[in-house]
Amino acid sequence: MNLPPEKYIGEIDGEAPVLEVELDDFEIARQENVANLPPLGLITNVHDFEHVAKNILPKGAWAYYSSGADDEISLRENHYAYQRIYFRPRILVNVKNIDTSTTLLGTPTSVPFYVTATALAKLGHPDGECSIARGAGKEGVIQMISTLSSCSIEEVSEAKPEGATQWFQLYVNEDRNVTKDLINRAEKAGMKAIFLTVDAPSLGNREKDRKAKEAEAPNVKLADDASMDEGSSRALSTFIDASLNWKDVKWIKEQTKLPLIIKGVQRLDDVVKAMDNGCQGVVLSNHGGRQIDTSPPPVELLAEVVPQLKAMGRLPNPDFSIFIDGGVRRAGDVLKAVAIGGHDVRVGVGIGRPFLYANSGYGEAGVRKLIQILKDEMMLTMRSLGTPTIDDLDNSFVDTRRLIGRDATDMLYNNVYMPLQTVQFANHGHNRHDV
Repeated sequence: MNLPPEKYIGEIDGEAPVLEVELDDFEIARQENVANLPPLGLITNVHDFEHVAKNILPKGAWAYYSSGADDEISLRENHYAYQRIYFRPRILVNVKNIDTSTTLLGTPTSVPFYVTATALAKLGHPDGECSIARGAGKEGVIQMISTLSSCSIEEVSEAKPEGATQWFQLYVNEDRNVTKDLINRAEKAGMKAIFLTVDAPSLGNREKDRKAKEAEAPNVKLADDASMDEGSSRALSTFIDASLNWKDVKWIKEQTKLPLIIKGVQRLDDVVKAMDNGCQGVVLSNHGGRQIDTSPPPVELLAEVVPQLKAMGRLPNPDFSIFIDGGVRRAGDVLKAVAIGGHDVRVGVGIGRPFLYANSGYGEAGVRKLIQILKDEMMLTMRSLGTPTIDDLDNSFVDTRRLIGRDATDMLYNNVYMPLQTVQFANHGHNRHDV
């Protein structure tokens, strides 16, 4: 059973009644897919995990995980942007031994990517964030835990293997005592950093999620008037304080000695403000394309701000890191971002949805398989690039000249637009010889 303890009212006297539920075609097909899950050994890339999740998750879960804001332009551009960056390999380098390890916020990690915070992992798997913690920890990958996770901070912390590193993603509540309690719990649970999300004063217009209307409460207390009738996103937004501002950043820093990173930065001047306010880094992010549509792809923003910060004399800065998330589907995407940062700034790359998809289909084993796939891709790419270690990467290994120029198709508009008709010949629709 996945019911919380307060919902348990006693033992059933006798046999449990069998409820006759009429299933629609979607649910019949979904349950058949669950019973015929592809063997994990046949999964070869991130897209396979997404395909499996799409075909086994209930409608509401898939809608919540996969949705973006409005026309989902940013959702798609996050990924497409990586495809406009080309590698520049170096030849005749000794690449017999490849080392993918690095450090993020001073913590050793086996790879330069981490599991970024995502809410409601139990929508896809009964172990929720706990199975992600076990899988990531065993592979030496850092996990960021969401304020709106479906397992408590303590549960996810206890699930991680000994020595594994976890960070905490913080949403600020109107009741600052609630926020202070979250920070204290995160510290006691051994979190190594606080990532303050600032790009979601209210959660975005995610129409797929709203139309599904199958919401599940997270492991935090929502507002008394929170309604689950318009999907998970609208309900979760009631937890977040829309008045959050730079003064609150100072207050949060006073509550903890942990590194504070601002998550959801999309402008150069806000990166500079984060530096000036004593933060240890920023996450360039548009919330996976889930907040404001047509916001810039994070990797494009990274390529813009790194040289500008360097020209301003703000980089290199050993006490400041830049993270990005959104759209990553290959290890090559990770390496492109790290290379853009080069020796000017340490770049860490967050991966979110793919871990939800892997966990939904296969639990801990799926999480580990996903990491192993990305590690293998990373080693092959680094060998071909001529970069034996992560520290060998710099911007000479990437060509970003094609990066500016967005081309995400407006699918919703295209589906409803009726094209103008050209003039027709009198014999249109009949067999004829063109002249």
